[in-house]
Formats: sequence, C-alpha cells, structure tokens
Amino acid sequence: MLDASTTGNAISINNVGCAYQLGERIVRGCTASFARRRIAAVLGPNGRGKTTLLKLLIGVMKPLEGDITSQGEIAFVPQMFDTAFNYTAVEMVMMGRAKRLGLFSQPSRNDLDLALAMMDRFGIASLANHPFDSLSGGQRPLVIFARALVAEADIVILDEPTSAFDLQNQTVVLRWMCRLAETEGLTVIFTTHHPHHALWVADDALLMMSHSEHEMGAAETTLTEPNLTRLYGTAMKRIVFEHDGRKIETLTSVFEPAS
Repeated sequence: MLDASTTGNAISINNVGCAYQLGERIVRGCTASFARRRIAAVLGPNGRGKTTLLKLLIGVMKPLEGDITSQGEIAFVPQMFDTAFNYTAVEMVMMGRAKRLGLFSQPSRNDLDLALAMMDRFGIASLANHPFDSLSGGQRPLVIFARALVAEADIVILDEPTSAFDLQNQTVVLRWMCRLAETEGLTVIFTTHHPHHALWVADDALLMMSHSEHEMGAAETTLTEPNLTRLYGTAMKRIVFEHDGRKIETLTSVFEPAS
C-alpha cells in the first residue's frame, strides 16, 4: 500500500487519445489527474468514452497518443455480473490474489486466510462457501470490494458500481466507496450515470463534455447546473433541503412533458 502520508497524484493522464479503429477518436486530448486518497467520479452520456477511459487507466487499452502514469497497484471492479462457473464467494475474493501468484501457481493457505480475513472485515465471512451467483444484490458488491482489497491495491477503479442495485443497495455501495478512501487510504475512481451520487461521495469530478472536451475539478464546483445541463442535454437542478437537522444537497433532472 502507499504510505498514508504520501501526497500527489495516483494517476495522471496527459493529452491522451484513443480509437477502436482508424478514424475518429473515442477519446481525444484528455488531460486529467486523480489525486491519492480521494474519490473521483467520471460522468458523461453514453458514447462519450467513459468505459474506454477506464480501459486506458487499467491498461487493457493503450493510447494512440499522449501518456498515462500511475503510482501504485490498480484493482478493477466491473459492473455486477453473473459468473460462467459456480464459484463460491471466497473463490471470487481469492481471484484478487492472481497477480501475486506465479504462473500456474495455486492459491496458498495464506491466500485463503487473507481472503477470509477480508470477507470478515466486510461482514460476509459466513458467506464464504456460498455460490457467488446465489448472493443477494447487497452481498455481491461486498465480495467484489473484498476481492479488490485482497489484491493489496492502492487504486480501485469501478465501472458504474451502482447500476445493478436498488436504492438501498446503492447506498451500501456508496458508503463502502467512502470507506475505501477514508479508512483504507485508497484512491477511488468510478463512472456513473447518477450525478447526485457523484455530488454525495466524490471529491473530484471529470465531465466528458465531448470526445475532445473534458472538464475536471472539485466536485462541489464542477457539478453545477449549467455544466450538467450542457453535459446531458437536459435541464438539471441542484437542490438543498434539510433532513434530521442536516443540510442535504442533491441533483436531479427536470422532466418537462411534451406540450
């Protein structure tokens, strides 16, 4: 793990461009930095290159131009999925140890103990031998987060982590994302179609305005009504209200029925 006192950027990207085939870039001229021990949200409509950007960050794709530098081990958390095989929950967690094992090596007793200890931290140790596909919507993300941490990662990158869950389990995921940054000292980067989630948990936000125009800054000052209205092409409002004596701020789209 990175020293908790270390400051600076976990990942920096400079003038990066990428395309799936020769021709128009999916991402072009993107420059941004993701600070250590902070949460960053990446927002934009479908087709703007959010998932492509994540593939660049984790090294699955290589940029055609520009460069990306990272400081620390990266763990990737994909959108929730069903597995092709009937893996148990603890087997799913131990997959996070794959990079630590030699070619053709089998997990050791130490790897199993680490996986079980991490599941215990997430309160799911009792589910170790349950089939992953049998777990509830609230349990699956905890298994995936445990897998990311057992990999001893410094940076966790998540692709639309709340997309498959109901409101209650979305809250579970968002709270654990905060804990990963605040308690574990990790850098967290996630894509989302929910700007209010970004406002709630992110320190920084990257808005993918177009394939070639990107705006990044502190979430508080970047997630403005004009920016988001322009980003999504629909009116957005930032609303403040009180709940249990606390001021709460959220974002919502404005639905205007056709006349």
